[in-house]
Amino acid sequence: MQLFIDIYGFLSVTLRGLILAAQALSLGGLAYLTLPGLAADTGFVGRARRALFYCAAALALGEALSGLALMTMLAGTLQLPLPQLLGAAAVRIDLVAAALAAAAASVLRTQGSLRLAAALTLALFAVEVGATHAASRLDDSARLYVAELAHLAGAAAWIGGIPFLLLDLRQGAPEARRFIVARFSRIAMGAVALLLGGGIFMAIDYLGEPAALFGTSYGVMLMAKIALLLALLLLGGMNFLTGRRLARDPATSTLRLRRFAEVEIGVGLTVMFCAASLTSLPPARDLLSYRASLEEVVDRVTPRLPIRLDSPDHAALSTSQPSYVEADVARAYAAGEVPAPPRNAEDIAWSEYNHHWAGLFVVAMGLMALAERSPRLAPVARHWPLVFLGLAAFVFLRGDETVWPLGHLGLIESLRDPEIAQHRFFVLLIILFGLFEWRVRLGRAQSAWAPYVFPLTVAIAAAFLLTHSHGLASPKEELLIEITHMPLALVGVTVGWARWLDLRADGAVARVAGYIWPTALALAGLMLLFYREA
Repeated sequence: MQLFIDIYGFLSVTLRGLILAAQALSLGGLAYLTLPGLAADTGFVGRARRALFYCAAALALGEALSGLALMTMLAGTLQLPLPQLLGAAAVRIDLVAAALAAAAASVLRTQGSLRLAAALTLALFAVEVGATHAASRLDDSARLYVAELAHLAGAAAWIGGIPFLLLDLRQGAPEARRFIVARFSRIAMGAVALLLGGGIFMAIDYLGEPAALFGTSYGVMLMAKIALLLALLLLGGMNFLTGRRLARDPATSTLRLRRFAEVEIGVGLTVMFCAASLTSLPPARDLLSYRASLEEVVDRVTPRLPIRLDSPDHAALSTSQPSYVEADVARAYAAGEVPAPPRNAEDIAWSEYNHHWAGLFVVAMGLMALAERSPRLAPVARHWPLVFLGLAAFVFLRGDETVWPLGHLGLIESLRDPEIAQHRFFVLLIILFGLFEWRVRLGRAQSAWAPYVFPLTVAIAAAFLLTHSHGLASPKEELLIEITHMPLALVGVTVGWARWLDLRADGAVARVAGYIWPTALALAGLMLLFYREA
C-alpha cells in the first residue's frame, strides 16, 4: 500500500493526461460527425463510429481507474470506510464521468444517435470541470467554470477532430478533399477561439500577477503549455494556407497538410499531459511565499564555465551518511517517510557532474546525426544511435546515488520512489530507441514501423518529462530545477516531431526538418552541459 501511495502523484497525473487525450478524441470526433455540412460517406461514418467507440471505451476505463486509484490512496492514508470513500467529491466525479463515457460507448456500439453520444460526452465535460481549479475558487467560480468548459471543449474539437479529418481525407476525389478541408477549417477556427478565450481568462485569474509566470511551478508549466500552443497555431496556420490553395485549385496535393496534421496531433496530445500537470499544481496566486525572483531564475539559467567533469566522493553525499542510510533501508521494506537530508555542496556537485557528462553524450549524438547528412561522413556517423547505450549505462549507474550499484538500496525496492521509477523508465526508453534507430540506420529493420520508433519514443519521453517531479522539500528549489528541465522537454518535442516530418514529408519540409531535429538534439546536449543547481 505504501508503494502505491508513494507513486500516486505521478500515476494520477499520467492517468489524467490519458483521460484528457481520450476526452479530446471522443468529443472532437463527435463534433466532426455531428456539426452541419458532413459529406454523406457511409464508409467514413462507419469507420469513424468504430474509432469513437474505442475512444469512449478507453475514456470510461480511464475515469474508472482514476476513481479507483483515488479511493485506494484515501483508504491507505485516511483509513476511511467504503461509504465515505464513495462520498468524496473527486471520486464521485470520476465515477459519474466513467458512467457517462460508458453510456456514450454503448450508444456508438449499438449504432445509436451520434447526437445523443455527443450530448453524453458534453455532459461528461461539464462534470469533469467540477474537479478542476475553477470549481474550487471562492470568487468568480461561475465564470471560471464556463471558461474551463470552453477551453476544454475548444481543445477537444480542434485536436481531437484532426484524426477524423485525416480519416476523411482518404476519400479520393479532389472535390471531396476541398470540401472536407474547408469544413474542418471552420470548425478549427471556432474551436481555437473557445480555447484561447477560456484559457486567457483562466490564466489571468490563476496567475494573479505577471511575476508568477517565472516565480512559481504553475507559471513555468503554463509557459511550457503556451509554447506548445504557439507551435500548434503555427502548424494550423500553415495548413490553413494549404486549405486556401486547395480551394483555388482542387488538384493541390494534401500531403503536406496531412503530415503537419499528424504533428498537430502529437503536439496536441503533449499539451494534454502539460494540462494534466497543471491540474496537480496549486494556482500561482495561492502560492505567495517560496517564489523565485527574476534574478534567481536568470542566475540559474545563465550558462557558465567551467563545466563539471570530475565527480565528488560518493561517501561525502548527504544520502550516504549512516543515519539516513539506516532509515532509508527501513523505509524500503515498511511504510513510513524518511525526510530527505539537507543538500550539501557535494550533492549539488554530484548532480551537476551527471548532467554535464550526459550533455557530452547528447551533443556528440546531435553532431554525428548532422554529419550523417554528408555522404563522405555517413558511413561512420550513421552509428550515432549507439551513443545512446553509453548514455543509458551512465544514467543507470549515476542517476540515483542511493541505489545499487553505488548506493545502499537494492534495485527492486528503490522503485518505490516515483522519481527513481521515472529515471529507470527513461533508461529503458533510451536503450530501446537507441537500438531501434541503429538498426534503422544500418537498414536492418525491415518493418515499415521501425523508423518511427525513434521519433515517437523521443516525443513520449518529452511528454513524460513535463510530468516529472523532484519532490524536494523546498518549492522554490524544486522550481529552479524544473525551470532548467522544462526547455529540455520542449526541445525533446521538437526533436521527435521534426524527425517525424523528416521521415513522412517530402521536398523542402523534409529537408528542413532533417536539419532541425539533429540541431535540436545537440541543443539539448548544450542545455545539459551548462546545467547548474547553485
